[in-house]
Amino acid sequence: MNKAIYLTDLDGTLLSSNATLSEFTIRVLKDSLEEGAIISYATARSYQSSNAIVSQIPWIYPLVLYNGALLYDPVHKSVLDGYWLDPETTNVILQLGRSLGIMPLLFALDKEDQERVWHEKLFRTGDLEFAASRPNDPRFHEVAELECPQHLRTLIITFIGHLDELIPLKNAVITVLGERVHLHLMKDTYIKDHYFLEFSHPLANKQEGLRLWAAYVGCAGVDVTVFGDNLNDVGMFLAAGTKVAVANAHPDLLLMADEVISCNDQDGVAAYIAAKSKEISG
Repeated sequence: MNKAIYLTDLDGTLLSSNATLSEFTIRVLKDSLEEGAIISYATARSYQSSNAIVSQIPWIYPLVLYNGALLYDPVHKSVLDGYWLDPETTNVILQLGRSLGIMPLLFALDKEDQERVWHEKLFRTGDLEFAASRPNDPRFHEVAELECPQHLRTLIITFIGHLDELIPLKNAVITVLGERVHLHLMKDTYIKDHYFLEFSHPLANKQEGLRLWAAYVGCAGVDVTVFGDNLNDVGMFLAAGTKVAVANAHPDLLLMADEVISCNDQDGVAAYIAAKSKEISG
């Protein structure tokens, strides 16, 4: 294809370290979209959470949310596609967490395709800081005892804690469910000394998310340039034609990259897009 096609991660990649967009990045992305470039993002965040920090950009192409579990139309505010866990599998994971004394945040779609976050009373440091970073979020709903009813479609089950708390749970879920779930363990960008252990549908990852996205956009994976910084971006790198890592990326991602650009705090992604735009127009 002749068009520039970009799919970028948000946290640690497009966003600065304080989870904001610079004025330069906003201007470059707006101008590039107006000039006909296809630009969107793939994130572990939900639409509510991501839109709260990147709404300055007039996104018109589908968004890859929840690490690939959900493909979302930002124009019509509707669910396009996705992969979700069934209630039975979800409840097995919840019970394993309960047996080890750690409960998650359950991100799911209700009957009306609305995103919900179900949880028991929050008291652990990681959970409290995560919730505090999303003040007045209408998705959050506290219940006395967390379980997944039949009408919910689980997007992702997120446990937040220290590594020594999460490893036993990770091993327990692998033992019981094996390949029936996709799991991802990653150091959190914002909560000191905390990790995210997340479980989702086996196809709910950024590799499959990019493939879904490309089909809706009308291109092939080889046509897409992706930007990333962390291990949950490996799937995008595997599926894309051009892999670009920011300088602050995880060492594994740097090894996979076709090109390494300036770090997220130096507008690496926007500078790359701006330079490519000049090449195309020139």
